[in-house]
Amino acid sequence: MSTVKSTALPPFQLVFDEHANAVLTFLTGAVGSFEAEDCFQETMLSALRAYPGLGDASNLRGWLFTIARRKAIDAHRARARRPMPVADPDPGSTPNAHPETDEVLWDQVRSLPVKQRKAVVLRFAGDRSYPEIAAAMSTTQDSARQSVHEGLKKLRRELR
Repeated sequence: MSTVKSTALPPFQLVFDEHANAVLTFLTGAVGSFEAEDCFQETMLSALRAYPGLGDASNLRGWLFTIARRKAIDAHRARARRPMPVADPDPGSTPNAHPETDEVLWDQVRSLPVKQRKAVVLRFAGDRSYPEIAAAMSTTQDSARQSVHEGLKKLRRELR
């Protein structure tokens, strides 16, 4: 026989009235005022659905806050998956404002020695790490770093 005494469940409306402000305040701090109301509604709907099956009413506040915390976590996860809005590009702007600079630069990159050219292209056009460059060029990481360094040094000298 259990020594824990379970208390009878009060009507859900009483629980709601007693804890609604505290839960909404918690959610406002957890997810911000923009999403707090939605999380609050989801919290209370989940609580209402689960309430009839709740066996013990000794810590209803904690139970509501647990649901609210989980809804806040869900909101953060959903926010991370949502695409970020971006402004429309200015119709007067061009994506490549200085095409001659890029052509000059790429002409200089093409004139680098083969090893330096490969290393520079892999590093900056391919956005590869030094271990990846070393593997692609069948060399050591130190050699890959040296090739990139020497290639950049030569490009800087020639583009002055």
